[in-house]
Amino acid sequence: MGSYSEEPEFKTLTIKPLHPTFGAEVEGVNFQNLSDEQFQEILLAMAKYGVCVFRNTGLDDASHIEFSKRIGDLDTMRRYMADGRKPRYGFYELFDAGNIDDQGGVLDPDAPRAHYGKGNALFHVDSSFNPRRASFSLLRAVEIPPPGNGGNTDFADSRTAWDTLDPALQRELLEKDHVVHHSIAQSRKLGSPEFFKDLDPTNAGRMSRHRLIQVHEPSGRRNIYIAAHSHHVEGIPKPESDALIKKLLDHVTQKHNTVSVEWRQPSDMIIWDNRATLHKANGGAFEGRYRRDLRRTTVHDDSSTAWGLNPVEEDTDKWVVNHAATKSAAMTRVQG
Repeated sequence: MGSYSEEPEFKTLTIKPLHPTFGAEVEGVNFQNLSDEQFQEILLAMAKYGVCVFRNTGLDDASHIEFSKRIGDLDTMRRYMADGRKPRYGFYELFDAGNIDDQGGVLDPDAPRAHYGKGNALFHVDSSFNPRRASFSLLRAVEIPPPGNGGNTDFADSRTAWDTLDPALQRELLEKDHVVHHSIAQSRKLGSPEFFKDLDPTNAGRMSRHRLIQVHEPSGRRNIYIAAHSHHVEGIPKPESDALIKKLLDHVTQKHNTVSVEWRQPSDMIIWDNRATLHKANGGAFEGRYRRDLRRTTVHDDSSTAWGLNPVEEDTDKWVVNHAATKSAAMTRVQG
């Protein structure tokens, strides 16, 4: 994918910005007959805004996956389902981001599976814990709670966060060129500390290593690549590392740097670039009361920094070890 650093012109799309620095609602897309010209304009809009909202797309599971594959190679559920389980919706490319239990009802907020997902309520980027990170995530609504019951998805602008960082700290970060170790065990422990009290992220498999300050290649802008999955900064004492991660996360996610997107109807879809934004699930009164069925595809990054400082051959199996370790610790907690 090329660089779109110049101001884009949109001929087939109508753009409605959602925030002064990022995020837009995009109108005029014909997902049932998407031309190459319109597809390229969607990529232009993504490069500029980082988060794009598409209402009433008319997409189903199969067409959602088909459109996503047009962007790039997709991550699948296979490596996360090492115990032989089958995907909930019949497609390994669809990640379940909803609250529906195995019987089709509303997931109990105290169920173990709910605790696994509590880290999603912290600002993060998808797949930073993988050796090969994600570029775009495409999240589609299938069923949403009645209006007024919450369930928005919130986003933060990590490119503008870099632009507004204190210049002295910018210089320091560029000079030190920090590397951050990411682990899904870290966000799970932060999201539900009591449930995961026996989980030690340092013993939950190999962590993935990605540079803290990066260039977002589609736009040519720098960003702060940080997330709730960030366990520690390489080569500095843990207290100093924790303080730096907290400082930068607080800076990226301060209120004026975020936007909250409401889900309005089935087949609404939000696409975001994990290399330019952070996101989190926003709770609400729907939890434990109403079904909220959201399904996500995740595109593998194809930029020059896609694999970070991780050996390419370690894409699959190492994360399975990480996942198994978090599950083991959690089940110890449940059974204890």
